[in-house]
Amino acid sequence: MNKVSLLIFLLSFGTFGILTTEMGFVGILPLLADHFNVSVVDAGIFVSIFALGVAIAGLIMPLIFSKINYKKSLLLVLAVFIVSNILFIFVDDFNLAILLRVIPAFFHPIFCSFALTVASDISGEGNELKAASRVIMGVSAGMILGVPIVSFLAFNWSFEVAMMFMAVVNIISFISLAIVMPSLEPKEGISYSGQLKVLKKPVFLFSIVGVILLTAGLYSVYSYSSVFLGLSNIVGNLLSVVLFIFGIFSMFGNYIAANLLTKFPIKTVLAFPFILSAIFLLLFGFYNIAIVVMGLAVFWGILAGIGNNIQQFWIVSSAPEAPEFANGVFLSSGNIGVTLGTSLSAFVISAIGARYILFVGIGYLVLAFIFFVLRNKFNNSHIGVN
Repeated sequence: MNKVSLLIFLLSFGTFGILTTEMGFVGILPLLADHFNVSVVDAGIFVSIFALGVAIAGLIMPLIFSKINYKKSLLLVLAVFIVSNILFIFVDDFNLAILLRVIPAFFHPIFCSFALTVASDISGEGNELKAASRVIMGVSAGMILGVPIVSFLAFNWSFEVAMMFMAVVNIISFISLAIVMPSLEPKEGISYSGQLKVLKKPVFLFSIVGVILLTAGLYSVYSYSSVFLGLSNIVGNLLSVVLFIFGIFSMFGNYIAANLLTKFPIKTVLAFPFILSAIFLLLFGFYNIAIVVMGLAVFWGILAGIGNNIQQFWIVSSAPEAPEFANGVFLSSGNIGVTLGTSLSAFVISAIGARYILFVGIGYLVLAFIFFVLRNKFNNSHIGVN
């Protein structure tokens, strides 16, 4: 493995640690609800509040740090995550626990945005999409290993042990990047005000809305997957296995996405909402048959991996002149989508039951398709999508 490949791998591993901290709570919401003596819906705030923090910070933090040394910025973020994960172990108060979720959320966009930017910069011309997909693979790895391992540790020992696992992953990432990553200064690019001007571009604005809705469609279901899968009596260790299966194929979806978005970008994006909606309809119809749900989790996982890549590609390709800001907006848009998805699904679960969150996902996906079409109409050849 050459130095470039090693650094991209470490950036992906760092993203895995960040995403494990963010999404690891998805599989243990029932346990956290018991620990803090709140409802599962209330415990869902651990997912939604983190996403909301990232959504707000993604518009600000990468822009503020865009002139600061990449290595120093990345290590700062990891340090914040390490401290917050360790402190969470000793917290019994629900409100304080929420605060310890909000603080790292504000630093999250710095790491992911800069990891994507650095990977693209060092990969060489023509390899940017593949490099970005490898970093985004850290997102899938968080689902493949992070979420099910956190679930397994929490249900078999305690959520404190699970939190320590998150801290250790971030410690390993911190040490590795401190040793391997050279000191990298951001390239001389456009000014802060120049970067903000991309917000005036219709292509960029339609891309933002489309990605928000796409993410809402994905996470309105995935954020409550532990609750939904419980309808099929998929709980405990079996839940960890299913989440692992989901994650394995989500990583495979990342590999597929890099090729699809290189060769057939528009067709891939426009077809995606309909294919995922079909999977959701099948899950709705066979929700109480565990073996069928487990089989569908394979295709659901593949599509989740493709969807994560679509989100980053769709926004960043519409503003190549401001990559740090665009990556920050990508993270904000995605996490606004997570917040919208989890919020509406929480209401639906309380009102009519977990099975019907699948229609929440489908509704968001249909709306995403509309904005994908609108964005395509305003597309210009100079952004590299045709």
